[in-house]
Amino acid sequence: MTEPLQEKPTSASHLWRVIAAAVVLALIVLFFVLQRNESLLEGLIRQQTRWTSMLQAHPLLVVLAAFGLYVLVTGLSLPGAAVLTLLISYLLQQSWPGWRGGIVATVLVSFASTSGASCAFVLTRYLFRDAVTRRLGPRLRRFDGALQEEGTFYLFALRLIPVVPFFVINLAAGLTPIRLRTFWWVSQLGMLPGTIAYVVVGASLPNLDSLLQGGSGELLSARLFIALGILGLLPIGSRWLVKWWRGRKA
Repeated sequence: MTEPLQEKPTSASHLWRVIAAAVVLALIVLFFVLQRNESLLEGLIRQQTRWTSMLQAHPLLVVLAAFGLYVLVTGLSLPGAAVLTLLISYLLQQSWPGWRGGIVATVLVSFASTSGASCAFVLTRYLFRDAVTRRLGPRLRRFDGALQEEGTFYLFALRLIPVVPFFVINLAAGLTPIRLRTFWWVSQLGMLPGTIAYVVVGASLPNLDSLLQGGSGELLSARLFIALGILGLLPIGSRWLVKWWRGRKA
């Protein structure tokens, strides 16, 4: 988005740093809560064992159910997509350690998030056009103008750098002349780096059994901090890529 990107040059980096810090803080709080309540931790371990056993016994069914839930959340613009990504990545990694769990989680979240975004796009275009137009107002005109000026690269930049909330992009795009198939593949590509970063963080979360046995040392693992570092550095690399491409076109 041309104007907002220029007006708030550090907003994306700040947002992702806040997200990374929030994940770390949540993990620390969770650890101390579980450490003081061993019965709660044991209950979570039982639930984890139940879900991983179900996933191993009925992989296709569970993956499709997770896909449907993700599409529902994102299609209706409900909060919780980031938490869902972390949870799905964690459970898949516990069920299928190594590259298999990470690849399945990446493919699942990538296509589910794009499918949900496309559902919101279609709902806005054909059912809620007037309501969304009133709600977005001037932002919609800026979005449409920048889209006409820069084409699909503008949408790609918005997906790559999270300056504008995910659901706002879906709604605003539904009121522009952009085709659904174009919206789909541009969103798929633009959101992929962020999806991979979140999946890596979710897959790096410590196993609850090892957390019970090893204590805080399991939580403060190098693998998890590397994953959080990737999440924090992603907007810097994304912004550099966007600036480089715009300079190349100019």
